[in-house]
Amino acid sequence: MPKMRAMQLDRVGAALRPVERAIPEPGHGEVLIEVAACGVCRTDLHVIDGDVPANLPVIPGHEVVGRVVAMGEGVSGREIGERIGVPWLASTCGDCFYCEAGQENLCDHPQFTGATRDGGYATHIVADARFCFPIPDAFDDVHAAPLLCAGLIGHRSLRMAGNGSRLGLYGFGAAAHIVAQAAIWEGCDVFALTRPGDEQGQDFARALGCRWAGGSDEVPPQELDAAILFAPVGALVPAALKAVRKGGTVVCAGIHMSDIPSFPYANLWGERVVRSVANLTRDDGRHFFTLAGQIPVATTVTTFPLSAANEAVQAVRDGALSGAAVLIPD
Repeated sequence: MPKMRAMQLDRVGAALRPVERAIPEPGHGEVLIEVAACGVCRTDLHVIDGDVPANLPVIPGHEVVGRVVAMGEGVSGREIGERIGVPWLASTCGDCFYCEAGQENLCDHPQFTGATRDGGYATHIVADARFCFPIPDAFDDVHAAPLLCAGLIGHRSLRMAGNGSRLGLYGFGAAAHIVAQAAIWEGCDVFALTRPGDEQGQDFARALGCRWAGGSDEVPPQELDAAILFAPVGALVPAALKAVRKGGTVVCAGIHMSDIPSFPYANLWGERVVRSVANLTRDDGRHFFTLAGQIPVATTVTTFPLSAANEAVQAVRDGALSGAAVLIPD
């Protein structure tokens, strides 16, 4: 029987373990995908660390690009050989209050790729065909992978930030380097705030067209209309509130964040808003991939073989990369 290879998380905090399994059969409404590339997202770190609930053991990874090699019964709109992407939101119940209200990202009974069902740190993955996205021809497999979460969540965050012209991005990694390009393309002035002393990250931001780059312990040279926090650091929320104008919005884009410290009500007063972003919808995906192809977005990636997934995870954890890390089956 043919085997698939994967890097599996057995328990919270453990290193990923190489495993071999039988290649799974797709069930009703599912497709079997041969993985070509899978991005390493900060959410994967939260799964490994136990910050995000997961069904262990599990294969992480939710920025998956590959080709359909088999289809279960009931699949429509997909073809063998088609290149598609698998995002974080693996499926929803379809009949809770939120699903019926067009807010499937808030579904009461969702499944998540790489957390509650196996993800893309593997040579093969089974996915719900309805929640996969076709990948535009403008992107090769490796450069498309980060779009499946860093791009999608970044895009939703940008929409939640409103229509201001001055945008601050706290944390300049995989998501921010994509959002910056979209915001600049839309005419925004982007201000990048990195880890203090991260001159490489600040140079990277300037090279992408950001108007200013500095440390997150600094105050941007202009008052911001909105700020998006990709760094999972709660202490940045009060800092961002002080940096935005009255009526401005601070968007917390991470799925997990350290505790937000207390801060004076005066920092929030003036109709400033703090809000979170949760998951994505399929409409987000359709809109974003159209936009990404129009810009076109250029993702900066560092590739690792699948067998080196632990090294890739550590590099993301250390903030050692410009852009995103992507695993390639070896």
